[in-house]
Amino acid sequence: MPPISTPDCVLIIDFGSQVTQLIARRVREAGVYCEIHPFQSSEAAFAKLAPRAVILSGGPASVTEPGSPRAPDAVFKSGLPILAICYGQQTTAVQLGGAVEGGHAAEFGRSDIEITANSALFDGLWEVGQRYPVWMSHGDRVTKLPEGFSVKAQSENAPFAVATDEDRRIYTTMFHPEVVHTPDGARLIANFVHHIAGLKSDWTMSAYRREMIDKVRRQVGTGRVICGLSGGVDSAVAAVLIHEAIGEQLTCVFVDHGLMREAEAEEVVGLFRDHYNIPLVHVDASAEFLGALAGVSDPERKRKIIGKHFIDVFETEAKKIGGGSQGASSSDVMPKACGPHDAPAQFLAQGTLYPDVIESVSFSGGPSVTIKSHHNVGGLPERMNMMLVEPLRELFKDEVRALGRELGLPEAFVGRHPFPGPGLAIRIPGEITPEKIAILRKADAIYLDEIRKAGLYDKIWQAFAVLLPVRTVGVMGDGRTYDNVLALRAVTSVDGMTADFFPYDMAFLGRAATRIINEVKGINRVVYDVTSKPPGTIEWE
Repeated sequence: MPPISTPDCVLIIDFGSQVTQLIARRVREAGVYCEIHPFQSSEAAFAKLAPRAVILSGGPASVTEPGSPRAPDAVFKSGLPILAICYGQQTTAVQLGGAVEGGHAAEFGRSDIEITANSALFDGLWEVGQRYPVWMSHGDRVTKLPEGFSVKAQSENAPFAVATDEDRRIYTTMFHPEVVHTPDGARLIANFVHHIAGLKSDWTMSAYRREMIDKVRRQVGTGRVICGLSGGVDSAVAAVLIHEAIGEQLTCVFVDHGLMREAEAEEVVGLFRDHYNIPLVHVDASAEFLGALAGVSDPERKRKIIGKHFIDVFETEAKKIGGGSQGASSSDVMPKACGPHDAPAQFLAQGTLYPDVIESVSFSGGPSVTIKSHHNVGGLPERMNMMLVEPLRELFKDEVRALGRELGLPEAFVGRHPFPGPGLAIRIPGEITPEKIAILRKADAIYLDEIRKAGLYDKIWQAFAVLLPVRTVGVMGDGRTYDNVLALRAVTSVDGMTADFFPYDMAFLGRAATRIINEVKGINRVVYDVTSKPPGTIEWE
């Protein structure tokens, strides 16, 4: 539900676009609260939320297909301002009496649109007769507008690139204003929520903090919570937020699965010991994880195995909490939590973010296509008899960082590059062995050290090394080598949903490669990954 302090809300109806959450991000950047709901449940959400405006997302379906998704009729009858994007434009046209056809020239990627008439959507931004770059991603297109609509912009293959009914305040675009590849897109969305819908910029991280604290307290009551710390900023922020809400009802569990970066465990444990009085159990489960991963090459199986073993550890620790045996299998234990009653933990807290969720949802569970599973998404085994607490589930990475600063986390920790829960397991394509882990861990540490020395760490969204299942011939001294290839990866991003490779100068790459080859036995060749997201993902697996 919307924050108590923020009654104004925008409902985003999701038709399955991989970038729907970017719409939410742009709305929040404009200081307005919003919620995303899949089209299947959007009618109930519309009635419950009583939004001040509605945005219809893109999606992978074709409006021309029988049974394709539709927006609730109540939305169009409400008189509320509507912004309909791509598939949203197409279903709006069909539902209001227009027509959509396939078989025309598609548009994917950058395109230029020409403004042909004024619109409130363009106020202070776009002018008639001028051309502006946008991002298209469509195969079908509108061929007949509903009554009351008129064309405001067009492109080579989208004659109705922008079509609006100004009187009914319905604005439709064939392009995607939410992505960074539409340079003015964020301002267009801000125009919609501020100038057209009349909403104020009153949603902040401070408001979100208050809302989530209240929500956690209502969800947990007097129950006990364990929080899985992964070593990244997400779980750390979740832990500090939950601790602020329920105090010593929370116990954090840091699981060392043997796939951490160099000195990662010491850093995480030190942060919570030195800065926060949060009960922390440090479990060394590396033998169990690495044993289960032996001989496994498929990336999806790796993620599932790691997720299962995390749950096994959490299940064990949950039974100990309140039972008097806490720490029996732990290598490092801070003082035991003193909750309101002596019972096992009933809740498991995770630092799940929305990018994790959107990449893990399949068509059977929602409208999006599965990209890759995330170890912390998908619910809990019934045997655990626990409920999930996920206060960051609707946030982007940069929003989590903003929340971390709001909570007072040290900047050195808040600004760390993302590190996946499965750790180095998904940076070793193919079979995982202790030898490979040792090689990658050392090479990755050197790479990050060179980045810091060059003053580039804070300019990069995420940087890491990948140990490839490839061996090549090399020459070191006067001898022949036949060793591994290491790939370096560095990207710039705002939210992790899209990303571009970081443009290192060649001198830096040469310096980093030389040092890695000289210092890490087992590597004789280094390459740099220049793939954007999409078409690639940030991580390799």
